[in-house]
Amino acid sequence: MQAQVMVIEVKFSIRKENSQNEESFQEMMKSEGELVESLGVKKWSVPEGHIEIEYYPLKPPFSYAAVVQNEETLEYLYVLDELPLNKNERDGYFRLRNVLEYELQAPEGEELLAESFRRQMPGIIDSHQKLFGEVSQVGMRKILYYLERDIVGYGKIDPLMYDDCVEDIGCGGIGKPIFLWHRKYENIKTSVAFRDETELDDFIMRVVHKAGKHVSIAFPIVDVTLPEKHRLAVSFGKEITPAGTSFTIRKFRKDPFTIIDLINNETIDESIAAYLWLLMENKMSVMIIGATGAGKTTALNAIACLSRPNYKMISVEEVAEINLPHENWTSTIARSGFGVEGEGEITLYDLIKSAVRHRPDLVIVGEVRGEEAYVLFQALATGHGGLCTLHAEDTDMAIKRLTQPPMNIPQSIIPLMNCVINVKHVRTPVFLESGKRLSSRKFISISEIRDASSFHEVFTWNPSTDTFQENTTGSYLLKKMASSIDIPIEKIIDELEYRKRVLIHMVEHGIRDYRSVNKVLSKYYNNPQLFQREFLEKPKW
Repeated sequence: MQAQVMVIEVKFSIRKENSQNEESFQEMMKSEGELVESLGVKKWSVPEGHIEIEYYPLKPPFSYAAVVQNEETLEYLYVLDELPLNKNERDGYFRLRNVLEYELQAPEGEELLAESFRRQMPGIIDSHQKLFGEVSQVGMRKILYYLERDIVGYGKIDPLMYDDCVEDIGCGGIGKPIFLWHRKYENIKTSVAFRDETELDDFIMRVVHKAGKHVSIAFPIVDVTLPEKHRLAVSFGKEITPAGTSFTIRKFRKDPFTIIDLINNETIDESIAAYLWLLMENKMSVMIIGATGAGKTTALNAIACLSRPNYKMISVEEVAEINLPHENWTSTIARSGFGVEGEGEITLYDLIKSAVRHRPDLVIVGEVRGEEAYVLFQALATGHGGLCTLHAEDTDMAIKRLTQPPMNIPQSIIPLMNCVINVKHVRTPVFLESGKRLSSRKFISISEIRDASSFHEVFTWNPSTDTFQENTTGSYLLKKMASSIDIPIEKIIDELEYRKRVLIHMVEHGIRDYRSVNKVLSKYYNNPQLFQREFLEKPKW
């Protein structure tokens, strides 16, 4: 039975202290192709009335995603193709799950739940091998997949969490199909649904408790950060959502978008990127505005990564979404209060006040919408750099929101926010296209704030030509930079052009992940001569 225990893990990492039979395990492990054959996986069958558009692995060889299109309505459907259990395997699954309720121990120390599960399973199975006499070795692999999915992972939606193309996972209630925000197909319906009220409510309670929070009929609205840093928003029960519990999971990217990704995706061009790079170097404050889902947090993270690698950074958020490569970065998260009185609550206001005392070079606020905005502006007044997001349609509306309750920023200090970037999710109207409807995210304007009623647009996006129009000659901030170090404005413009060439070089050579971009910036600042030789010749001033 020991050999059987060792083959039950398919893509699982086995901890060193539990790998006495490592050689036996390696001998029995098969390639993915061989394993698929041994599992008896049948060829994917396209639903009647649909045509297959795309098919790709999620957690092979157990789960795959198929995107199909309805031949009549041309609607896209995301089908989860998951390897099923036969009757013997289902019985074995339930028997083992009952055992785990009594014998599975909590993780030790800083051990992750998945690591703890994988460490304990071989021993538990070995001590209860009589329960699985009719289950084959292949069947045990399938049972282990489903147990990890349901106990450690996210149940029936767990495979969706492995899809890098998926940004959001949303459920509108009992019996309603799960919808995804897919990078290629946008809002797309799936074949997955929670059919039972108890199943859905139990799932939500388990996931929320995993994040160390509580949800109930008395406290039905929660917004939490999951252990993997995904963001979960829940409306629990039928009192506030008649169709039953609803939720949205915004997936966290382990490999966040960088400024190079924004150039590649045509969200910005290299001129905008070079301009923002100069702003970050000079501790200028930037506010990113736009609607929900426009890409504000993505832009915030990418721009923050342009800061000097040795800057001291403090981020302030309600839920953790910012991910920076800087070693001297401290992430702070707001905390809700305890009990009816809400004692022990730590708000964004409290966190920003605390952040300023740590003398950061840059304070990053995930979103301002209340009195914390006033504290942020006071921090800007004392020389700290600042980055934040705000829900607003345009620059004029952003200023109006800032100067009115509950933010109440005096008009006289509005210019402390040097630059406002308007990010928008733009769509091409159907009647202008013959093919599939297109959409993308764009920095539609970048404005420098002179005062509460005057601002200068340095860059604007032209929708008719899909190009960015530049007006840096009238830039107030570039002149301010030149004046602060007593050099002609022409030298600042030359530096902009040089940085554009550096960014283009990075695009052309595929230097895009946030740690690689950070290394380039580190060389740029720490050894300019070496950087010049490795990248390109710097223009002579």
